[in-house]
Amino acid sequence: MRVHGFRIGEGSVMKIGIIGAGHIGGNLARRLTALGHDVSVANSRGPRTLTALAEETGATPVPVEEVARGAEVVVIAVPLKAVPNLPKGLFDDAAENFAVIDTGNYYIGRDGRIAAILDDGLTGSRWTSERIGHTVVKAFNGTYAQDILDRHRPAGAPDRLALPVAGDDEAAKRVVRALIDELGFDTVDAGSLDESWRQEPGTPVYGLREGVDGVTKALAEASPERTGDLGG
Repeated sequence: MRVHGFRIGEGSVMKIGIIGAGHIGGNLARRLTALGHDVSVANSRGPRTLTALAEETGATPVPVEEVARGAEVVVIAVPLKAVPNLPKGLFDDAAENFAVIDTGNYYIGRDGRIAAILDDGLTGSRWTSERIGHTVVKAFNGTYAQDILDRHRPAGAPDRLALPVAGDDEAAKRVVRALIDELGFDTVDAGSLDESWRQEPGTPVYGLREGVDGVTKALAEASPERTGDLGG
């Protein structure tokens, strides 16, 4: 399958950079390398702290400054408070038409008070896109990390889970949705980044283990008036 100039699917190799080697970033590295993709991984502590993950998966540990070099997809899997600390020019050497996946959530107890989100109503992913200077596709933010390893299923399986995906760049969104399909999950278009609050913590779809119909219903039932979702 060719999407936005990139080949995605069985037998095709993409260059993917992952920033963050925690639960989501680490398990994405495990699955994506198992699928044969060329994965580089970076964290704030440096490549030498990623030796075990590299030996386990075959991913290449690199400094953050190099993780997007030649990448067709870049995954940001760090706390929101760390996003402004990402290096300037991070994407200067990325592939043409590269896509950025934002897996993050805003938690005031962890990330501090961000007025643009709390007072001005920006979604966390809109805020992230403004900090990094590139639009993002929001995905995996409500996914259980272990499900990435254990709950993937072939297309058409009756118990295949679906993930909501939001973004403004339709071409980038198609790339991300195709990659998620290859990972073994269906997707539901959750709208633009300004609508991505529908999949943030405290909404019906957050952490939901359902197929396309269940995820679609949960997104429609989301309310912007939520409580108890920013304390983590």
